[in-house]
Amino acid sequence: MLPTFVIGLREGLEAVLIVTIVATFLRQNGARLRGLWIGVAAGVALSIAVGVVLDLVEQSLPQAEQEALETVIGAVAVVFVTGMILWMRGHARTMKRELEAHAADALATGTTTALAVMAFLAVLREGFETAVFLLATFQHATSAPTAVSGAVLGIASAIVLGWLMFAGGVRINLQRFFTITGLFLVFVAAGLVLFAFRTAHEAGWVNVGQGRTVDLSWLAPNGSVRSALVTGVLGIPADPRVVEVLAWAAYLVPMLALMLWPASRLPGHATAQRLRVGGAAVAAVAAVALLLAVPMPSRSATAATAATAAPPTRSR
Repeated sequence: MLPTFVIGLREGLEAVLIVTIVATFLRQNGARLRGLWIGVAAGVALSIAVGVVLDLVEQSLPQAEQEALETVIGAVAVVFVTGMILWMRGHARTMKRELEAHAADALATGTTTALAVMAFLAVLREGFETAVFLLATFQHATSAPTAVSGAVLGIASAIVLGWLMFAGGVRINLQRFFTITGLFLVFVAAGLVLFAFRTAHEAGWVNVGQGRTVDLSWLAPNGSVRSALVTGVLGIPADPRVVEVLAWAAYLVPMLALMLWPASRLPGHATAQRLRVGGAAVAAVAAVALLLAVPMPSRSATAATAATAAPPTRSR
């Protein structure tokens, strides 16, 4: 419940903040809000439709294809949440000023169409990210109803906070809020990375690095609070495999370093671009090295060890 609550609160608050800032600006300038609310409603409806369609498509597929689709959804969710965390880290302080400038430009046209489109695209972006991220999180939640309840409660809390800010009764430190929730979501996203490698193996896409690492059943026994924390929140199974641990650490360590690095000591644009290119090159070389160094299991060996080495089938 906690991961989906934070996802719903964080993503919902981003969308609500955008709408609140624009609505406040328009109210102060005596403009009508009808076009804004039309765009918001359309964005919310389309976001819900995307989530429902993805879930229906997944449920209609055979088992192996379901695992493949879950892998793709998990990978897309990780990309979305990573981009969202990094974008908000750099734009939380200037978001209000940037949005008001866009609203002023739209208001200068003398119509509400531009404002409706602006609200629609903003809500659709956040809503689509929320739908994909929540769907990926639901897939490995220990209790689907509890996960859904957490998401609904988080979104409802975001709406209430947004309304209170719009009414002028509440002020929050957005920079601190997005930093704290961003750190938490880094761990959730790392769990999604690990989970994506497991579903990729179950789909037949990843067959290397399936050796056992540690047995965490003592730390997270089924049905315990510790299991809800370790497996449900952090996404770490009781029997992590080698490739899963490597992928989890490869995502978590750099992201934590980036999030905790002082903003005043961040590299300039040119240096950051070189670091991104260098990091991508290192990752590509490491991937090729792993592909060459780790032998692919033969079909006979895989069949002979499937009963003892394959991860347990996840309940649905």
